[in-house]
Order: sequence, then C-alpha cells, then structure tokens
Amino acid sequence: MRLDQPRSTQRQLNLRGYVDAEKFGQISEDIARFFGTSRYLLIQSAFVVVWIALNILVWSRSIRWDPYPFILLNLAFSTQAAYAAPLILLAQNRQADRDKVQIEQDRQREELSVATTDFLVREVAALRLAVGELATRDVVRTEVQALLRELGEAKGLASGPLPARKEDPRE
Repeated sequence: MRLDQPRSTQRQLNLRGYVDAEKFGQISEDIARFFGTSRYLLIQSAFVVVWIALNILVWSRSIRWDPYPFILLNLAFSTQAAYAAPLILLAQNRQADRDKVQIEQDRQREELSVATTDFLVREVAALRLAVGELATRDVVRTEVQALLRELGEAKGLASGPLPARKEDPRE
C-alpha cells in the first residue's frame, strides 16, 4: 500500500474469498473418517433400500421418481464419489504431513537419548576409575596397623597385631 496516493473509493471485489485451509482440512478429515464407519454404511444401505422400495413396489406407483435402472440413484452415488475421493486424499495428505513431523520429532528424541546415554556411560566409566583409585577402609586400616607396628618396634614395644576394631554400622 502506497501512502503517497489516495485510497480508491471503490472496493475491489475479491472473487477468491477467504478459505481457512486448516478448518477445511479438518472438515475433510472428519468426513473421510465418517465414510469409513459402519454407521455410514448402515445409513447408506438403508437409504438405498428405501429408495429402491419406493421406486419398485406397487403401492408407490404414484410417487415413483426413479424407475428401474435407477439412473438418479447412480448419479447421486457418482456425485458422492466425486466429492469423497478428493476429500479422502486431502485427509491422507494431512496425515502423511503429521507423520513426517512425528517421525522427525522421534528422530530428534532418539538422538538426544543416544547422546544422553553416551554421556552417562562415560560418567559411569570415570566414576569406576575414580573409585578404583580410592583407598578402602580395609586398606587404610592395614596401613595404619603396619605403621603402628613399625612404631612399636622402633620404641621396643611388642610387635603383635592390634586388637580388631569393632565395626560401626553407621560407616
């Protein structure tokens, strides 16, 4: 829109109109889902039976509108099929697009899961190495006893094993 020119006083006719593609797609999916139900098949079968009955039976001669080859009924089914096929295709395309997005999200989650697992494996390996280098309580006790024995021998004390220390359950 240019600001240096006045607006036209006549409104332009928009023949295209506004169609909400998302809403139209949702409606087409709803219709496609309905076409695939047993309820739809039962309704359509009942409709065909009533149509044929009204056009064949003797007591309904005065209201016959579609005699035996049922050309009008065939035309109605053809029209229905002409509209149903593109609606079903549109619904399938929308589902395929959703599936692509879902697959991409699954792939990203899987990559994150693999990266997290690799990180955790490396961390556990590092902890195992660190724990392997730590002195345990028994090792420290043995070393302290050896040092005390050496000190006792150096002072001329008897060199016997020290009495065992009672374990503390809190350790």
